[in-house]
Amino acid sequence: MTASLPCGGTPHPEVRGTSVLTLMELSPEAVGAVLDTAAALKAMPRRDWPPLLAGRMVALIFERPSTRTRVSFEVGVSHLGGHAVVLAGRDMQMGRGETVQDTAKVLSRMVDAIVLRTGPHATIAELAAQAEIPVVNGLTYDHHPCQALADALTLRERFGSLEGMRVAYVGDGNNCCISLMVVGALTGMQVVAACPPGYEPDPDAVAWADAAGRPLGGGASVVTDPRVAVADARAIYTDTWVSMGDEEDAARRRRDLDAYRIDAALLGAAAPDAVVMHPLPAHQGEEVTHEVLHGDRSAVWDQAENRIHAQAALLAHILG
Repeated sequence: MTASLPCGGTPHPEVRGTSVLTLMELSPEAVGAVLDTAAALKAMPRRDWPPLLAGRMVALIFERPSTRTRVSFEVGVSHLGGHAVVLAGRDMQMGRGETVQDTAKVLSRMVDAIVLRTGPHATIAELAAQAEIPVVNGLTYDHHPCQALADALTLRERFGSLEGMRVAYVGDGNNCCISLMVVGALTGMQVVAACPPGYEPDPDAVAWADAAGRPLGGGASVVTDPRVAVADARAIYTDTWVSMGDEEDAARRRRDLDAYRIDAALLGAAAPDAVVMHPLPAHQGEEVTHEVLHGDRSAVWDQAENRIHAQAALLAHILG
C-alpha cells in the first residue's frame, strides 16, 4: 500500500522524478503543491509523518561545509521513512579525480536521489545531466532553491497569501538573493534587492524573475538605497557579506556593504508588521545586529526549522 501525501492526492507530475537545480524548472502550481505538503507535514508530529520515502535511499554529498542543509535533510528523510547516506566531498573518489559522469553513473545504480552541495553551478548541472536519478541542489554559488522554499513557507505561515507581497533583500546579491527572487516570482511576491554597485544579482536571473512574477502580481528589481527597498516591505532579508570563497576580499566587502546592515532603524522603515529573515549563519554586527536577529520580529529561527519541512516535501513529491 502506498502512503498518500498528508494534504491528499499524489506527487505533482511536474516534480515527480525530476531534478530541481534552481526552481526555474517548476511552475507556480508545482511550487504551490510542494509548499502545501510542507505546511501539512509541519502541522503533524514528526512521529506521525507518513512513510513516503520507505525503502528509498538518498545520497547527501557535501563538498562545502553545512549545518542546516545536512541536518534538515537527514531529519526529513528519516521521518519520512527513508535513509540518508551522507558523503563528504573529501571522502569521495570524486574529490580525488573521478569524473562527475562516473560518479553519477555509479550512484544512479545505488541510491534513488542525490542532493549535492557544491561550488560552481556547472558541477551540479553536469551531475544532473549524467545521472539517471533525480538530483537536488543543496547549494551552489548561483542558486539555493531549498532555502528559498523554506523562505516562502515561512512567509506564508506569517502572512497567508504571498501574491503581491513586497519583500526587500538587502546586501550582497548572492545565491540566496537570486533564489528568493525565483521563488518570489513563482508565488507572486515583489522582491526588491538593495545592493551596492558591483554586488547586484545576476541580471539574467532578475529579468527572468521579473517576467515570471508579473502575471501573478509579483516581480523583481534592484535598487541601491536600502530604505527605498524596505519601504512597505513585509519582510527584510539579508545574508552574510563574506560567503564561502570570498574570504580573500573580506575587508573590502565589509567596507562596501557597511551601509546595508539591518538594524532597528532600517527595520523601522519597513511595514509595521515586517519580519527579518536570514538563511544563517549570521555574522552579528555585520549584516544584521544582534538585537534585530534575536528580536521579536525575527523569523530566522522559523526559517531554519522550515528547511526540514520544505525539503521533506520536495523529496516526497520527487520520490513519492
